[in-house]
Amino acid sequence: MNITIVAVGKLKEKYWADGIAEYMKRLAPYAKVQIVEVADDKTPDTLSAAEERQVIAREGERILAQLKPDAYVIAMAIDGKLLSSEELADHMSRLGTYGRSQLAFVIGGSLGLSPDVLRRADFQLSFGRITYPHQLLRVVLVEQVYRGFTIMKGRPYHK
Repeated sequence: MNITIVAVGKLKEKYWADGIAEYMKRLAPYAKVQIVEVADDKTPDTLSAAEERQVIAREGERILAQLKPDAYVIAMAIDGKLLSSEELADHMSRLGTYGRSQLAFVIGGSLGLSPDVLRRADFQLSFGRITYPHQLLRVVLVEQVYRGFTIMKGRPYHK
């Protein structure tokens, strides 16, 4: 399985990058995983609603440009479906079983995902109703993808 994580913004702190690097190393035997960062727009606190929509749209265009036409897209969305780790593993397993070898996860910027990205998504996934910093969500997502593969392979990591 080929997995792409498309994320708005760059990781700024070394500890986030170190956490991701550890799980990327662990994932290597299971899947080819790459992280694609797209530029985020500056979002001062004084943006009007129209300006917020413009920022979301511009970031959305950059996200959509990175998605392969045949990719199964999972958008990380606060209003998405809540899955357990086992259910996420099963979802990924079923995708592989039915020939969906290109999987893309999408993490939006601080203002969320554009309607166009959400329409392109095949599935919307939520890790809960709380708001995560997008850097932390990236670490949690990579860990959950790794956990999913260990569940699928019957490895002892998931307890």
